[in-house]
Amino acid sequence: MTIQGYGHVFSRNPLNRGETERREDSEIKKKVSDPQSKFLPLRELNLLVNTGSESNLYWLTNDQLTDLGYESEPIFLGILNEAYHFAVDVSIDHFSDSAIRNLDPSLRFVDVRSCGEFLSPEEAGIAAQARIQTYWHQRYRFCSACGSKTEMKRAGQVRKCTGCGTDHFPRTDPVIIVVVHDGDKCLLGQSRGRLQRTNTYSALAGFVDQGESIEEAVAREVMEEAGIQVKNVKYHSSQPWPLPYSLMIGCHAEAVTTEINMDKDEMTDVKWFDRKDVLSALENDSDELKVPMQIAIAHHLVKSWALNEI
Repeated sequence: MTIQGYGHVFSRNPLNRGETERREDSEIKKKVSDPQSKFLPLRELNLLVNTGSESNLYWLTNDQLTDLGYESEPIFLGILNEAYHFAVDVSIDHFSDSAIRNLDPSLRFVDVRSCGEFLSPEEAGIAAQARIQTYWHQRYRFCSACGSKTEMKRAGQVRKCTGCGTDHFPRTDPVIIVVVHDGDKCLLGQSRGRLQRTNTYSALAGFVDQGESIEEAVAREVMEEAGIQVKNVKYHSSQPWPLPYSLMIGCHAEAVTTEINMDKDEMTDVKWFDRKDVLSALENDSDELKVPMQIAIAHHLVKSWALNEI
């Protein structure tokens, strides 16, 4: 069962992640050779996509993988229509552009952000999961406790240390992202290195610290970045963000103070914007203000405030 939620990009993954099935590694391994099973190649974390008239993720069979020389262990993603779906981290040598285009001339390896802009919502969700899990497996090949090699268990849900036996589980970084409002004005900013030298402003955001609630994280981040006190923090929606493995927790909050005292080391600008200016920006009818694209949860947080939907 898929819970649609707010319907953000990357948030409509239809796969049954197979919690019960993955408890038996041997059974999952049998599915690798099943002709009905599907395999999604990722090369340098870019996903194989058919870029023809109907763009979609391009799944290979086990026989096609074998013909291309793939030998590594695939990562089990889940089950859809009784078919087992896997991600495979492929090498450039075996999966060259020419080899892929021999299968279909419309095939390309595409980055996940671009995938989110043109794939169906369901396939974008699968793309995000595949990218996040593949990256995590690349990064955790050695144990952080003793330095020994780790090996994949539970069909990709765990990496187990071959030395001390520690189980390592996939990482998700919680990030709060918030639009602060004061009547008919909202607070937006530009963070250093991301939106510099443009007229695009976004919601304020930051990682949740250990031992910190969402509400505390919102209050702390807004104070750190803008010097503004807030109250009445309200949850709006969430979005998995596969760059690299964040969970964006979208909120709105009411301003207690309005005088900006910006952190100049982290931010290049923080401003209050009138509702009418934000509405114009959402219609792409403003030269003074641009808001994030619809692929990002920030766009929807800004839009819901501008339309009085909070």
